[in-house]
Amino acid sequence: MLHRLELRWFEYAFVIREQQIVLTSPIIQDSSFKIITKQPVKNHAEYMLNKIYKNCRARIFLFLLLIGWLGGLASARHSAPEFFSYAELTSLYEQEIVSQPLESKLNRLLTTPFVDNSHASATPLHFSHSSKLGDFMRVVQWNVERGLEYEAIEAAFKSESQLAALLNEEKFPPQSEERREALEQAAMLRQADVIILNEVDWGMKRTQYRHIAADLAEHLGMNYAFGVQFVELSPVQLSQEPNRAGAVENEVLNLVKVDPARYKGLHGIAILSRFPLENVRLVPFKYQPYDWYKSEKNGVSMLENGRRKIAEKVFLEKTLREVRRGGRATLLADIADARLPNGRVTIIATHLENRAKSANRVKQLNELLGMVKEFNHPVVVAGDMNTSTEDLTPTTFRREFKKRFGEPQYWIRKGICYALGIGLIEDFVLDGMTFWRKHADPTVRHIPLLAPNSERKFFTTLENFRFADGGAFDFRGDSSRSVDEKTKTLSNSNERGSKGFVTTYQVNRPIKFVGKYKLDWIFVKPADLKKPTARNDSYRFAPHFGQTLTRINEVVEDRISDHRPILVDLPLNEPPLDREKVTGKN
Repeated sequence: MLHRLELRWFEYAFVIREQQIVLTSPIIQDSSFKIITKQPVKNHAEYMLNKIYKNCRARIFLFLLLIGWLGGLASARHSAPEFFSYAELTSLYEQEIVSQPLESKLNRLLTTPFVDNSHASATPLHFSHSSKLGDFMRVVQWNVERGLEYEAIEAAFKSESQLAALLNEEKFPPQSEERREALEQAAMLRQADVIILNEVDWGMKRTQYRHIAADLAEHLGMNYAFGVQFVELSPVQLSQEPNRAGAVENEVLNLVKVDPARYKGLHGIAILSRFPLENVRLVPFKYQPYDWYKSEKNGVSMLENGRRKIAEKVFLEKTLREVRRGGRATLLADIADARLPNGRVTIIATHLENRAKSANRVKQLNELLGMVKEFNHPVVVAGDMNTSTEDLTPTTFRREFKKRFGEPQYWIRKGICYALGIGLIEDFVLDGMTFWRKHADPTVRHIPLLAPNSERKFFTTLENFRFADGGAFDFRGDSSRSVDEKTKTLSNSNERGSKGFVTTYQVNRPIKFVGKYKLDWIFVKPADLKKPTARNDSYRFAPHFGQTLTRINEVVEDRISDHRPILVDLPLNEPPLDREKVTGKN
């Protein structure tokens, strides 16, 4: 019986046949190194010496080959670019134009994903199953706001007992509807096959220098890919500020100073998966409408620039800036499994620019669509699309301080809000918002002058897009396939409420609808859908029962995040649900 194994390592190619090693590479098939030879030998002794010598060299070379091959397998499980030293981070802040080696290192970091498939299973994994859908894949998306409430995030995904220990019995009393709903939503999160995370820290003081994606993946037994969008530089510069005369300023200084040995300053997007992640790519957008380095360093801060004049306290204003290197990007990863349509699905995590007009986000969307045009298998795109219709996401002073430094109680307790001149209004929404816009439904029609909606173009671009194989993103809404039996546009994939979509972002104390927005989305290319709203087409791997989980986000006092998690279920086969009759286009 002929056994054949081919190994390839750089330019060398070997074929092992019945315990013989044949060199097939012309580079090393020369007179100095022949393992299989037809040359005659002069005598038996010479023949034996040659054989021993050649066998020894062959085995050594094969050993080195196997070491290299195994190293390649290891790198497939773990891949990572190089980190910056603290001195390099200082240079990245101080020098607008950095040295060529440092620029190259930065480019590698912003284009090379960190991948860890150490939880890949040798046996096929089981998918979730329900009577309505059969076997299905559950995808969760959550902007976790840096991971500031990491323990609560982990508890929500990991175990009921861990989450129950966090619940305040006054807000979530035993047997209450609020408690039941929170635990029920946590159970939904525990069924996730794929988790897409936005705003993920690594090596930041505000999140205790955690590697948020890796820590969560380890505790959940999942594989992960992490893509750096930004290298955060403001903490590096603020750590070098001299002591101040004022007690308040010194309080802030002590808060922001970082440990150079632990600081990495990385912030980005992540994909966690029960399945191994293949062909992982990190692609920064070519079009970056906001320069996070130049603009922030020059003082164009979101909390300054005419919104709240706090420039009297120059140092304190400086703490609100986010000087960064990098920009918005897309992280792509494939999951291969014979049970999936066409054997593969591409998971795409992205985060579009918030400091940009709607038209500029459409430019970034078009770049993303160009990346996926040729895919002939299912695709899931999820993330914070910042569809606020504004060029800034609404926020509050309280939230912005927490994002920079972590726990916000210090500045309330010490009266820093008064030092900034904002008194008791720290929880009010920043002005500049348009109160009358369709805050919960950015998909509504754009009617110039009468009812303008600048975000509409984003959704028409998606709806009109076609993949090279004719496939389309699913915009359907079916009463039997959506939460609360909604039938309007996108209700199968993104939960709708009584008016518009259930919002995914809100400030802590919104004024009616002001400060609530639908920013986070999941869009799906199913297995076989040619028209976005065609109810007679297949529903295999189409989105079902898209849901926004509100209660789980409220299990800690200041909320886990300023964004709520969303999820969708994708049946591997045609679901058992009865087909609805076509009732017209949504």
